[in-house]
Amino acid sequence: MIKANVILDNPIWKKKIKKPNNYIKKRLNLLSTLSPFKNKIYEFTLFLTNNKKMKSLNNQFRKKNKITDVLSFPFNYKSAKNSYLGDIAISFEIVNKRSSKSNFFMEFDKMWVHGYLHILGYDHKKLKDFKIMNKKENLILNYFYKKN
Repeated sequence: MIKANVILDNPIWKKKIKKPNNYIKKRLNLLSTLSPFKNKIYEFTLFLTNNKKMKSLNNQFRKKNKITDVLSFPFNYKSAKNSYLGDIAISFEIVNKRSSKSNFFMEFDKMWVHGYLHILGYDHKKLKDFKIMNKKENLILNYFYKKN
């Protein structure tokens, strides 16, 4: 079972996702049926915030004084019973802006899935790693949107 603790830092999110906890829970239930994620016991926190907070977090933790779309903070401790993966922070304004050319939920899914793969240990610093991570992202997103 994959579980997310959703923290709504900014109520603006509710304009697009009425019940963020329920939305993520449904997505994670679906993700849990996908082969590489079956029978996994993972937990993470999803922090839904705004550009101002994202800029502050990016500056504090990455020394980059600019807004970013998604930040991932992997937590490397794994117990025998449960596995807390880490935290993901996402900016509403960036999701909303990108969704003007597509769909809010699709853009949101892209961001949290990207962050989720980071806390699982994937990265995209090298081209080889980018291709692996991109393939996983596309696998998950295609699964979500073919199922619905």
